[in-house]
Amino acid sequence: MNQKQTIARQLLEVKAVRLQPENPFTWSSGWKSPIYCDNRVTLAFPDVRTYIKNALADAIRQQFPTAQAIAGVATAGIPQGALVADALNLPYCYVRPEPKSHGMGKQIEGQLAAGQSVVVIEDLISTGGSSLKVVDALRAAGANVLGMAAIFTYGFPIAAQNFASKGVELVCLSDYNALLTEAESMKYISADTMNSLASWRENPANWTGQ
Repeated sequence: MNQKQTIARQLLEVKAVRLQPENPFTWSSGWKSPIYCDNRVTLAFPDVRTYIKNALADAIRQQFPTAQAIAGVATAGIPQGALVADALNLPYCYVRPEPKSHGMGKQIEGQLAAGQSVVVIEDLISTGGSSLKVVDALRAAGANVLGMAAIFTYGFPIAAQNFASKGVELVCLSDYNALLTEAESMKYISADTMNSLASWRENPANWTGQ
């Protein structure tokens, strides 16, 4: 079993990912979805948490060896980013979607020197819109964003387009294809539902269920 499959299986085992095409979830966007992913659940399981932390740290060592700092995406990327920064012994900050409306009015919490080479940590990639706002904020602050590392991606074509348009390299530990493979292997879903799950990823805005 490769790393993508191992992490997909872990996410299913701890119920960080739930698949229920017969009773779809509704996302905040209004999309009907057969999948719900909350990788914050992994924080409650030390073995899974440590595996993901080490996998993210290894990915950064391999893909972004000149990283000088780690930035987490608020809110779900905050704990993952802190764990990775500690593993790599690098400075850490986190970035809000918008500046605070009170106090110091900060959007970036922590210290970040202009010109520092930063890797952004995210837990989940859907369209990439909110994650890339963080990249914009870091660049506006003078950071050199090397790329982004995430636990899981749905693999939407629009996400690939959005990251390419911003010139941001994205590394993900696991993805939707690996998840479906493991879900079928674990008998979490039946072979009959595979086509429906695959079709959702191709056109999530118009998917209505099985």
